[in-house]
Amino acid sequence: MTDIGLRPRDGSAHQGRFLAAAAFVALLFVLLFGRLGQVQLTDHRDYAAAASQLNTREIVVPAVRGRILDRTGKPLADNGSVTVVTLERRVVAESDDGARDVLTRVAGVLGRPAEELLARTHLCGEAGAPPAPACWSGSPQVPIPVASGVDPTRALSLVERPDLYPGVAVEAVPVRRYPAPLGVNAAHLLGYLGRATEKEVSGSKGVITADDLVGRAGLEQQYDTALRGTPGQTVVSVDPRGLVTGVVSRTDPVPGRDLVTSIDASIQAATEKALAAQMASARSRGLPADSGSAVVLEVGTGRVVASASAPTYDPNVWTGGISAKEYAALTAPSAGTPLLSRATGSATAPASTLKALSVPAAVAAGNSLTGTYECGSSYRIGNRSFKNFESRGYGPISFHRAIEVSCDTVFYDAAYRSWLALGGLKGSDAKDPFITTVRDFGLGKRTGIDLPGESAGRIPDRAWKRATWEATKDETCERAKSGYPEVAKTDPARAAYLTSLARENCASGADFRAGDAANFSIGQGDVATTPLQMGVAYAAIAGGGIVRTPRVGVELVDPVSGVAQPIPAGPTHRAALPADVGAYVRTALRAVIVSGTGAATFAGMAADWPVSGKSGTAEVFGRSDTSWFVSYAPGQAPRYVVSVAVNQGGHGSDTAAPISRSIHEALRRLSR
Repeated sequence: MTDIGLRPRDGSAHQGRFLAAAAFVALLFVLLFGRLGQVQLTDHRDYAAAASQLNTREIVVPAVRGRILDRTGKPLADNGSVTVVTLERRVVAESDDGARDVLTRVAGVLGRPAEELLARTHLCGEAGAPPAPACWSGSPQVPIPVASGVDPTRALSLVERPDLYPGVAVEAVPVRRYPAPLGVNAAHLLGYLGRATEKEVSGSKGVITADDLVGRAGLEQQYDTALRGTPGQTVVSVDPRGLVTGVVSRTDPVPGRDLVTSIDASIQAATEKALAAQMASARSRGLPADSGSAVVLEVGTGRVVASASAPTYDPNVWTGGISAKEYAALTAPSAGTPLLSRATGSATAPASTLKALSVPAAVAAGNSLTGTYECGSSYRIGNRSFKNFESRGYGPISFHRAIEVSCDTVFYDAAYRSWLALGGLKGSDAKDPFITTVRDFGLGKRTGIDLPGESAGRIPDRAWKRATWEATKDETCERAKSGYPEVAKTDPARAAYLTSLARENCASGADFRAGDAANFSIGQGDVATTPLQMGVAYAAIAGGGIVRTPRVGVELVDPVSGVAQPIPAGPTHRAALPADVGAYVRTALRAVIVSGTGAATFAGMAADWPVSGKSGTAEVFGRSDTSWFVSYAPGQAPRYVVSVAVNQGGHGSDTAAPISRSIHEALRRLSR
């Protein structure tokens, strides 16, 4: 009875323990599935992000850059491709010699120095890397482009022998190119591209990456954001060594927009050709003619039709990355700073071209528009005689005649009397009609053109004189004592002149003197303007006093949809040019061409394209004169302004005027 009674109780305990264990296991499974559910349903994003950080990398895929087109659609900047030989980074990482053996064989096939290819296997900035541009400044997650711009036939022979050239591939890489339609150079207008700097990348908030090319000058820089487009992105998986093992995802890039400009390729080509030809002619006459520029503007819109600058360079030199040798050639002192635009970035004395503004200034000072004024061979102010540089004495003449024959002394007199009326040395910039007039026409400040690197020029008013003196007086007064012994060794006359000037400026360099006013009126002394600024001023004279902001960009066009976004015109203002004064100046500028200083150059010009303009010859101590000619046409309904300046080119009528004529002839052909 006792045994029978104990058996049921033992079996029941065993069954209880089994059920407890089963319940515990079931609970573990519930917890496990619950945790799996939490990971998949609520925490998956965090884990995915962590996984991405641990074993994936993001590679930016550059967008196709927008083109730069002339007004008729001709490409001035386009996209081409070059053949590039690449090497997988794993080959470098896994080989004992850093892929030297492989790349030596590759170099032999391509006809390139082996060291050049080996240098590309080093990331710029890492220990032992050669200086840029020899090193590789791109992403460490992409194949290394060891050679660019190679012969496609030679390059393709490499991929046929993977046993000899492991990890080597060949691809066509898009690059910027400048096709030069009709022989156009336009380097200073277009600019070029360069690899983004660390500062640009860090300051772009992710918009620019280390692999991006960005505009470095000209329109490429000005409209870089629109031209660059939106890059795509490829996410790749990598192994612990950082080598790519696969592609996780890909987002396609959005191409940049095309920039349609106001440039006419035919006029640009004619402008460049005329500038180069006449500078060469000046050099054949013994003049240095070391630099120059020419600008063509539309009178009614301010749009830039052409802009040429010399010396220049081939913008294609930047394609695929400029070599150290090529960059050194561009920046060498003997090259003449070809990267500088003389049209917008270099200012010089405008000489007699400024007289077209001195007439309205003289009238504003109280002189009669119809009066007569003495044109002597020289004009005395204090103990100094100011000579009539560009012409002989003509006796009593009108302002009209003074512009026609370019008489300096008439303007010396008007400026001196104005200076006295203002109180002499105690005068005010705000009340000076010569200063306020030229500023009203846009001189002394940037025009606002849509190009980087524009110079403001210089209007040497009373405020500028004092500020300059205060900034330089210590050095000036020291030179007044010591002189210029280093200059005297080779040029005693120049040293004596500089010493005399230092003594004068040490004592009274802060004063706006009568001589300053006289020189100002004929565009000499410290006045400095760019050819673009003078073109804008003459366009205002031709257009009834409206000063327009010059523009090169016309519209941005989406290459996929074709939707065009117009580029707004810049601000305008009306200068203080009374109708009768404006008409008077225009007839005088026409007389310059008919019977004045420009008559010989423009003799035989087509009657249906009457040109009006003014020459200028700026004196520069120790150098040959700067040659100027600013003009517009045709006649009573001007459409185009042409502004030309050639440094050390001699008289305005000898070098700049013939350039202007050639450009006007091209404009006439365009308008027929």
